[in-house]
Amino acid sequence: MHRIVLFGNSGSGKSTMARAIASQYGIPHLDLDSLAWATPGVRKPVGECTAEIRAFVGANPRWVIEGCYGDLLEVAIASATEIRFLNPGVEACIANCRARPWEPEKYPSPEAQDAMLDFLIGWVRDYETRTDEYSLVRHRQLYEAFVGRKSEVTTRG
Repeated sequence: MHRIVLFGNSGSGKSTMARAIASQYGIPHLDLDSLAWATPGVRKPVGECTAEIRAFVGANPRWVIEGCYGDLLEVAIASATEIRFLNPGVEACIANCRARPWEPEKYPSPEAQDAMLDFLIGWVRDYETRTDEYSLVRHRQLYEAFVGRKSEVTTRG
């Protein structure tokens, strides 16, 4: 049974890998970005997001969930059969961010996405030094605590 959680820095390849897994196994895909934000820059209450994750997990016996939110990943990982920590390095993540196609589910236009690129790259660069829910240290904690099937992907592509 496939219940896979993917996590890592922005630009690490989570969405690309999640789409490939969902297609390969014919399973639903939940991008935590789709439920984490009330409005741009304002997170929804964690309890509300937790309920949405639990509803998704309860409604689907097989799935792939991806994101960078440590607090939300912890909820998803509790039901996972496998986790994959995408950690190709900051420079690879930045290169992926620069090459990212327009994401219409996140931005109203390619220009709006491009306007946020410098902010995103700065945020990606801080991955190894931050200590928040989105940081390397938090992702490493999640990875180390998981006792099931797990892998750390350290290469790009």
